[in-house]
Amino acid sequence: MNATSALAPARTALLVLDCQPAVLAALPDDTRRDALLDRVETALAHARTAGATVVFVRTAFTEADWDAVPGANATFAAVAHHRALHHQDPAAALHPRLVPRGGDLLIRKTRHSALSGTGLDRRLREHGITALVVCGLSTSGAVLSTVTDAADRDYRLHLLSDAIADPNPHAHDPLLHTALPARAHLLHSTALPTLLPGTGPATP
Repeated sequence: MNATSALAPARTALLVLDCQPAVLAALPDDTRRDALLDRVETALAHARTAGATVVFVRTAFTEADWDAVPGANATFAAVAHHRALHHQDPAAALHPRLVPRGGDLLIRKTRHSALSGTGLDRRLREHGITALVVCGLSTSGAVLSTVTDAADRDYRLHLLSDAIADPNPHAHDPLLHTALPARAHLLHSTALPTLLPGTGPATP
């Protein structure tokens, strides 16, 4: 899906996925990390200027969360075993460049999808949100899972194709051209002002 029409900002949320120091550190170089953060910051500025809802999502665990992860979970059993991404660890916090404001939704998750066990779907419905614009990390993890989950819940989906990344380019590139376009409209971050009417050159 590539063609799309403008969204109503009051019914739209920008989801910023897993932009945490520990997750960003897996990207291969500082240039890619900085470029991603630049685009996410720009998207945040546009979304806020338009009046869309901003949702920051991070993966982080309490001790009880670690203990509840079954050994059969291929991804998070290792996280639990190594006691990684503790919810109070600065490495699991939002990146310092991304500062929440009043009215933003802050979501902590313990699985790939931002909608899995977090109550986010309910909160979005309460806000009248029917469309999601997604950016962040990682393409083969939180991005793919969240987009797939949201598609099954009938959200209108848009993905900022230049504002997502994955440590493995061999995973990122095929997903960007196969699975993700089947579930979401793809657009460049520079097209966000057209997608969300009323956006302008606001600063982050």
